[in-house]
Amino acid sequence: MLNINNNTANVKREILVRIAQLQLEGKLEEGVHFIPREMVPRDKPPLRCCIFHDREIIRMRTIARLGISVEDIDEERTLASFAKEAMAREKPTWPMLTVLHEACNACVKAHYMVTNACQGCDARPCMMNCPKQAITVERHAQINEDLCINCGKCLENCPYHAIIKIPVPCEEACPVGAISKDANGHEHIDYHKCIFCGNCMRECPFGAMMSKSQLVDVIKRIMDPEKKVVALYAPAIAAQYKATPGQLKGAFLAAGFDKVFEVAIGADICADNEAREFEERMKRGDKMMTTSCCPAYVRAVKKHVPALAECISETRSPMHYTAEIARKEFPGCVTVFIGPCLAKRREAFDDEDVDYALSTADIEALFLAKNIDVSTIEAIEETRIPTASGRNFAKSGGVLDAVALRLTDKTILRPARINGLTKSGMKMLNAYGLINSGKIPAKPDTPNLIEVMACEGGCIGGPSIRQNVKQAEVLLDQYVKSGSANKGTD
Repeated sequence: MLNINNNTANVKREILVRIAQLQLEGKLEEGVHFIPREMVPRDKPPLRCCIFHDREIIRMRTIARLGISVEDIDEERTLASFAKEAMAREKPTWPMLTVLHEACNACVKAHYMVTNACQGCDARPCMMNCPKQAITVERHAQINEDLCINCGKCLENCPYHAIIKIPVPCEEACPVGAISKDANGHEHIDYHKCIFCGNCMRECPFGAMMSKSQLVDVIKRIMDPEKKVVALYAPAIAAQYKATPGQLKGAFLAAGFDKVFEVAIGADICADNEAREFEERMKRGDKMMTTSCCPAYVRAVKKHVPALAECISETRSPMHYTAEIARKEFPGCVTVFIGPCLAKRREAFDDEDVDYALSTADIEALFLAKNIDVSTIEAIEETRIPTASGRNFAKSGGVLDAVALRLTDKTILRPARINGLTKSGMKMLNAYGLINSGKIPAKPDTPNLIEVMACEGGCIGGPSIRQNVKQAEVLLDQYVKSGSANKGTD
């Protein structure tokens, strides 16, 4: 997994901060033109062939950060014209991802390579275990690319670890095979397969996969005195800052939001509903039920494991329930979900109660643009405190724990979890689908309540985090402990 502390992430964040500052000053259209040359001055050593190529990539990243797809755009258009387009739109545009071909390295096809660590040993296990006789050994092993099927047997058997796999990071990270090369060798996303997990965006070392930010849209609403803008922040956001919930609330209010809701409130509703639904399903004889709050998982099942689709809980997500509360209390308000998840942005497209979805990078840019230090800001008193179990939804296993806590008969529960929709995680999903369809017989210990999180570690491991998962777990535990007493039947 690519370390979150990397140059590409820093560049993308800086562009967001610059855009936010310009917009807050009322200078976006006139100032956006200078972002590429300011970020890549003449005296700065180029990352690629020359500063002009670097500037072009910054230009394309800026367009994406304005919320506009960069594929097939008119190269003669100015950044000011894109800024004007962004300011004029009434709602975000599909899709949420865009691919910067200028940044894409057009990586060679994934393959195995023999390094100079090869000793040309007498045992020759790489050659002996190759199913296609693709390996020959003289002084060193050599792989015939025409015969190789990329099975990895050579890598597994080399006692010197002299054979390595050269991956294509975005393709390797995609659990559903939605990314492939086009005729020019650049990566292409098949949105009919894509589950919007965000793995490609996180893992590409060149930052060629980018999310289209909605920050411009939200700042525009915040600056409109006729609009009441409500922040709905996910529990995973609380795990990104060394701050109390009261300080987070203070930071969002200082950033210009009129009201602030913890999405953990909706998580409590979600857990209540899923507990009731699970007991009803088991009473009527269903084999299993899966949780529903991870939209990447829900899309993965509907697109790739239809045999499991009927098992998805019919309960709506915490984001939806929180937005519903905000709409009832403040009719006509603009609702903005904030979390480290790309799939939530996809879910928001279909949710009638959610207007926008910002990432951790988006809200961090807004805080930086307004000089807001969350850790030192004055805390605002909380008037509605979610339960500890609702706040713990952000961690793998947290949803299971919250639902189990609310069951009237805990003896019926056989829990299991899939911690991350990697390629192996997708295999587990397919296995559960075969059990549900009767193609594989169920056993007495077969799980009947399955929590699935697309991101390893849970939402705190999302594609737009600012803390690594271990640090986030510590911060989440502190946030959870300040929650109200857990709901349960005991």
